[in-house]
Amino acid sequence: MAIRLIVKEPDEVLHKKAKEVTKITPNVQKLMTDMAETMYDADGVGLAAPQVGILKRIIVIDVGDENGLIAMINPEIIEREGEQLGAEGCLSIPGLNGNVRRAMTVTVKGMNRDGEEFTVTGSGLLARAFQHEIDHLDGILFTDVADKVYELTRESAAKE
Repeated sequence: MAIRLIVKEPDEVLHKKAKEVTKITPNVQKLMTDMAETMYDADGVGLAAPQVGILKRIIVIDVGDENGLIAMINPEIIEREGEQLGAEGCLSIPGLNGNVRRAMTVTVKGMNRDGEEFTVTGSGLLARAFQHEIDHLDGILFTDVADKVYELTRESAAKE
């Protein structure tokens, strides 16, 4: 287990499409563990493998709800419902936030660290986190899809 360095914008790895994981190896499992540890260390709610410089389709999310840590290989949104507009930030783009439109509820299919398929349906913050992290796997940053991007100041942080 190790804390990994979080890649920051404008690093080109953040703009590339991640590759599907075709074989779950001990290295893939270690990466998932390291990503979770890195996310918690950075006080984040989600992290995608490209954010630690690895172009693999792996995400980890923990929004502090009853789901706890969700670690998913090859995540794919299979259903979207409703709409929400809200503030997003990113560990790879410190100091900026943006207002981003996302689906209110999503169902995501993927595999766990043992290669077993599972689905998760999430609303609100969990749905937002899934969409944000899966965008990372396609080289899309929140700043690419935000209605408005703004600097995070003490005043704007106090409003959230």
